[in-house]
Amino acid sequence: MDFNYIEDLVTKCKNNDESAKEKLAAEFRPLIYNISKRTFIDGYKQHDIIQECYHSLFKSVHMYNLEKHRFVAYATNAIKNNMSDLIKRIKTRRSTEGNDALSLHDNFEKDIPSHEISPEVSLCEMCDYEDLRLALKNLNEEEKELIDFVFFRNNTVLHYAHLKNMCYSTAIVKKKNILKKLLNNISIYYKTSNA
Repeated sequence: MDFNYIEDLVTKCKNNDESAKEKLAAEFRPLIYNISKRTFIDGYKQHDIIQECYHSLFKSVHMYNLEKHRFVAYATNAIKNNMSDLIKRIKTRRSTEGNDALSLHDNFEKDIPSHEISPEVSLCEMCDYEDLRLALKNLNEEEKELIDFVFFRNNTVLHYAHLKNMCYSTAIVKKKNILKKLLNNISIYYKTSNA
């Protein structure tokens, strides 16, 4: 490949010269055919892979900075990277769609999520809520305000710090200390209720 000739073709392609686009495609044809022969993508025929390579080539023309004078390496990497990304996307999509996503076995019913809450889970959650409620009662008003603002109203600690005109790191430390205090109170209630 004559690199100067390729650079000249790319310059003409950027100026919408159709003849230069055809010549550039012809120059890259051996590389593209070689890549397409070595690439397998589920659901794609060789013709589809070749088209994806040409698409990458002309996208490279559009994105290329003419001052670099390295189009051949730039386009080759772009084509190869596009093929790798396409393989990853197809692989990811296959695992979430179609037959690969189905789980067909004897215990299929057990895999279906249930919307019913078992009495055991309900009782445990009730106990957890009761312990949390008691632990929250032992906080002072400022501590309760921070917990309410961040956890129950879904605001950020940064927003809290801004409203209270305090340093963000101070608000973070305050939140950590309150959570430690809650954890200690809950563990105390848990120990006394199980004793």
